Amino acid sequence: MRADGVLTSVDIESEHQRLAREAFTEANVPANRTRLIAGPALEVLPRLTDGAYDLVFCDGDKNEYSDYLQQALRLLRPGGAVAFDNALWHDRVADSAQRDPETVAIRELVRLVREDDHLVPALLPVGDGLLVAVKRAD
Repeated sequence: MRADGVLTSVDIESEHQRLAREAFTEANVPANRTRLIAGPALEVLPRLTDGAYDLVFCDGDKNEYSDYLQQALRLLRPGGAVAFDNALWHDRVADSAQRDPETVAIRELVRLVREDDHLVPALLPVGDGLLVAVKRAD
């Protein structure tokens, strides 16, 4: 993170926010380097500043991943990256017989990222899969 960078975290779970605050304090991260916002992502993200972020990491409701992508594209600076956790979703995404809502939503996200000419995507087979895409500097 840049010397003047701020980590912004959006989480609906107040307990997660409390634990994050404790971890930052224990790691001696100055309070002005973090911003913890409680609330549903799709209510909070539209209020954040366009083009002000270098990285947007998404790990939330899989059925909202496509909406998170649209918000991330607005929030990212050119050259910034968006990352989605669980992109392989328990090895279900590659199995076309799997039709549960979360699997279908992740497949749709992968299609949207793949087809967006403004993104350079990579799917990393680590953990449960990490989909990363860099926003081109057009």
